[in-house]
Amino acid sequence: MYSVDEALERILSHFAQLPTETVRLEEVFGRVLAQPIYAAHDRPPFPNSSLDGYAVRAADIAAAHAEVPVRLPISGDIPAGSFPQAPLPAGTAMRIMTGAPIPEGADAIVPVEQTDDAPNRFALNSPLPESVLIRAAVPAGNGIRPAGEDVKAGALVLGAGRRLRAPDIGILAGLGIAQVPVVRRPVVAILSTGDELLPPHMPLAKGKIHDMNGVALCACVKEIGGIARFLGIAPDSVEAVYSRLEAAADCDIILSTAGVSVGALDVVKEAITRRGTLSLWRVNIRPGKPLAFGDFGGVPFFGLPGNPVSALVTFDVFVRPAMLKLMGITHTDVPQAIAEVAEAMHSDGRRTYARVKLQRAADGRLIAFSTGTQSSGAISSLVNADGLLIIPEGMTEVPIGTRLPVRLFDQGL
Repeated sequence: MYSVDEALERILSHFAQLPTETVRLEEVFGRVLAQPIYAAHDRPPFPNSSLDGYAVRAADIAAAHAEVPVRLPISGDIPAGSFPQAPLPAGTAMRIMTGAPIPEGADAIVPVEQTDDAPNRFALNSPLPESVLIRAAVPAGNGIRPAGEDVKAGALVLGAGRRLRAPDIGILAGLGIAQVPVVRRPVVAILSTGDELLPPHMPLAKGKIHDMNGVALCACVKEIGGIARFLGIAPDSVEAVYSRLEAAADCDIILSTAGVSVGALDVVKEAITRRGTLSLWRVNIRPGKPLAFGDFGGVPFFGLPGNPVSALVTFDVFVRPAMLKLMGITHTDVPQAIAEVAEAMHSDGRRTYARVKLQRAADGRLIAFSTGTQSSGAISSLVNADGLLIIPEGMTEVPIGTRLPVRLFDQGL
């Protein structure tokens, strides 16, 4: 019997990062960067004003205060989007808008609120006064954002393997990068098997159940960032399974649920081995002890258990890291926290992923409560869970107060 870690190591040895593709900036949210990004220029590219006000030489207004203000003639106007046509003459001021370039010779910005110019007059194309009364001195550098304050030219901005977030997309736009090299998204085919299965839109019939695994696993694939291709429900027929598997020949992973456990109908195994290999592994995990792994036409194949909780837990433990490796993400560990169990629990000695609800105690401790039945067929135990409490191998009794790791569904806990 393989340990969970041994099985995962063997699985991951079959996967490598997918090729790079170039995608429009507007489409890269959530994608994984394939190459490091370096700044081609400073950002901002020029010194600019951080506020509406007047560009001055700080020495010219060093004596200004409310009782004895300093009046300076206005020698120019610098709206945002323009560029100063001449340096700032000594003893004068230039009106300047937020984000506008600093004129040569200026070393400070006086906020409009510290002048006799009404802030509501600071609008595009508003009349330019002949002079301005400055009621307070400001130090050199006041209100000036230097070139490269955000990013220096040549600096590493984003590293390869990073999943792109909204701020990342913003900085790429700020650096003028409209085409982004990202790792191709993995395409994952999902096949449900079993004569007893019906699609959700069909009414129940005697001896039949609705297929939950197909749509749930598609959602898991999409949540990670892959492209899900549902192959439908195949009856327990080798030809039916084989024909659907052939439709996945161009995918990166194939998932099937049911039909692979010891004693189950051997249709999936026979269909797979026509064009590939399949091994049935006994893994020291609960739920999900039977796990099949192999390939179909060179495409990695996972045979997951048919019970919905087992299917989703084994997807999270084994398939998710494989997908992340394909996507170029090296840190495949899920967010975890340490929780204290609020009730005694029992395990059979396998590494157990118990479904738990979590509460934060007043002193900050995270408290774990069982969601109730831990049956591998009770998907409600996952619906009501905030995470999976990991009971290690060899532990059969978990006393109240035991502190154990939890795989978190919600990182905000």
